[in-house]
Amino acid sequence: QVQLVESGGGLVQPGGSLRLSCAASGRSIGSINVMHWYRQAPGEQRELIATSISGGNTNYADSVKGRFTISRDNAKNMVYLQMNSLKPEDTAVYYCSAEIFPHLYFGQGTQVTVSS
Repeated sequence: QVQLVESGGGLVQPGGSLRLSCAASGRSIGSINVMHWYRQAPGEQRELIATSISGGNTNYADSVKGRFTISRDNAKNMVYLQMNSLKPEDTAVYYCSAEIFPHLYFGQGTQVTVSS
């Protein structure tokens, strides 16, 4: 089992940047093969946007590819999502997730609002 706490959300203007953080406890993220970032906009389903696989591989949804970067710091037990060139359609609650078979663990989420 793992506990996840996201932070770093807020209000940002279009074209701006934010870095989201996910603090893990209860288990070392170095032992977790797959970590994700999801997001959920109002009235929409939760969407998988970024995946980090231990060993360095990453995957991104087309909607964020080239703008968002997922990374891990195993020493700090943290996962990050660097978000650049933000657009109004990126407005959503963002969730960190740990895939520990057969379960998918989520944090409580952090709100990101992109608006002028």
